[in-house]
Amino acid sequence: MSGYLNNWGRVVLVAIMAALPLCAVRAADVKGARVWAGPAYTRVVIDATGPLRYTIERKDGQVVVDLPGSRVAADFSSPAAHGLFRGISHTRVDDSLQLIAQVAPASKLKSFVLKPTSGSDYRLVLDLYPGNDGATAAVAEAAPRAADKAAPAAPAAVAAPAATPVPQYSNPTHSRRVAAEQAAAMLNGQRQVVVAIDAGHGGKDQGAHGPGGTLEKNVTLSVARNLAAEINRQPGMKAVLTRDSDFFIPLKRRYQIAREHNADLFVSIHADSFVNDDARGSSVWVLSPRGKTSEAARWLADRENRADLIGGTTLDDKDDSLAKVLLDLQQGWAMQASDVVAGNVLKALGQLGPTHRGYVERANFVVLRSPDVPSILVETAFISNPAEERRLRDPTHQKKLAEAVMDGVKNYFESTPPPGTWFAAEAARRSGVQLASRDDEGRDDAGAARDVALRAGSAARDVHKVGRGESLGSIARQYGVSVSALKSANQINSNAVRAGTTLTIPAG
Repeated sequence: MSGYLNNWGRVVLVAIMAALPLCAVRAADVKGARVWAGPAYTRVVIDATGPLRYTIERKDGQVVVDLPGSRVAADFSSPAAHGLFRGISHTRVDDSLQLIAQVAPASKLKSFVLKPTSGSDYRLVLDLYPGNDGATAAVAEAAPRAADKAAPAAPAAVAAPAATPVPQYSNPTHSRRVAAEQAAAMLNGQRQVVVAIDAGHGGKDQGAHGPGGTLEKNVTLSVARNLAAEINRQPGMKAVLTRDSDFFIPLKRRYQIAREHNADLFVSIHADSFVNDDARGSSVWVLSPRGKTSEAARWLADRENRADLIGGTTLDDKDDSLAKVLLDLQQGWAMQASDVVAGNVLKALGQLGPTHRGYVERANFVVLRSPDVPSILVETAFISNPAEERRLRDPTHQKKLAEAVMDGVKNYFESTPPPGTWFAAEAARRSGVQLASRDDEGRDDAGAARDVALRAGSAARDVHKVGRGESLGSIARQYGVSVSALKSANQINSNAVRAGTTLTIPAG
């Protein structure tokens, strides 16, 4: 009987405890705050002892985080102002702790909670993105650093007359892309090609470790900075770094940065590793066909993705069949361009030493999944190989690696210049056509191109510059000519045509 009463007492105790108000369970305490200013956003991390119940209110220039029942650690202090972050303070309102972060007024906010990993605390993450005015943007458009002082001074940017204001559009990606294209036409074809450079890993993600203690994240950052310096020394080119210091960026965010800057090319820098320390050689990777297919499915299924633009065309107002065709055309073009760049870069790296396999490799790496930006991933060498680790640590070799990648990239843009760029203008000048200008008789670039075609013996009635996603068939239909006549007038044997190519349209 006494055992029954004891059991009954335990049941009653459990029932009483279950009935206690939730507020009796102590809320998590805030231990501190940290901040990083990245190239495209500023991250504020609030460390806590446990899961946080919170609400956020955004006011002009402030982010107010309300934490019911929480307390702040005695040694809590505000991090220094950095990027879009200006400082943080705290106060109590009844039983709530309030954190008040001072931020750039035009910035946009995203927040989420990360659970503990490897002994870390719970973390409330506040990501601040530049507003539409761009005045507070924290973009790492690469500039010469102290490490580059020994290098020759970069020439001045390509001179161009002031641009006439271009129209603004509601979709930011569309606005930037259309504005860039229109500005290029106004600036005598002098738009710079943009190369987004991604230094692999960073921050808490150290990447591979060499036997001598070399960290991949440090090697990739050094090579990326050198590559950015090489690009910025080249007329007609501009580099954008996904990170310019030691901080963590999610993988998907890396190629998103490239798209936001309308990059003509995305290059991710890494250092390989293997269980055997005799693996050696550099390699270059592009997206696999399987990765292309799975990314297309995700893009078409995601409403937010469809509202964005693919090569300047939104998919949001297209039915599924048309959207699939447009996306497939754009992805096909991007993958074809990626193959060409990767082959050029691998060949240039082969001049420095052995390549791992001797051909471009394919994988479904997240950073290669941009649907409309040609993307490559460069494994500079095997950091797990002691001899290659020593070379990867050498600043001179790091610079040579950057120069080799630059050679491959530059060769691609010289052979396939994007429309409206400095490279396209140079190619046109070499062929005798002056783009976006008028000659002494008042003819514009199209008239001059027609004259060139006619002097070459073609019965031309027009010229057409091939845009992204266009095919010979679609161009032929546009002008009411046959594909065979179009190929004959331009001496083309293949059914493929590259974006940026100027085609002569035959008469009749």
